Amino acid sequence: MSNTDSTERPPIAAAIIVQDGQVLMARRNVKEGQLSWQFPAGEVEAGETGEDAAVREALEETGLTVRATKELGERVHPNTGRTMVYIACDVVSGEAYVGDPEELAEVAWCDRATLAAYVPYPFFGPVQEHLDANLS
Repeated sequence: MSNTDSTERPPIAAAIIVQDGQVLMARRNVKEGQLSWQFPAGEVEAGETGEDAAVREALEETGLTVRATKELGERVHPNTGRTMVYIACDVVSGEAYVGDPEELAEVAWCDRATLAAYVPYPFFGPVQEHLDANLS
């Protein structure tokens, strides 16, 4: 019997981009489960690290050049069943915009209150700790 669990699919790397007390969120055109607003993210490609993928996805999806600063953690996402790697990133250059209109409807810099309205469920613990320490 074939097992097609999350270990056979590439992990998803999410870029947690915080600047000036706000985190960058992207609204997907197509929801993944309950998820509409998400961190810029995508599959880790062959030969990439999670950090490499987060940096690449941030550029492709939002036009921002970012630098990976820390891996916050990894888990199997409870809503999608995909292995997620969360990467804290700093902005190096650029202004955020919808870089991939086939995937994204909009991007937004969110303070703590806006983030709670867009994502009304708990974040993965290490991501929440990072946001608590860095958001206004």
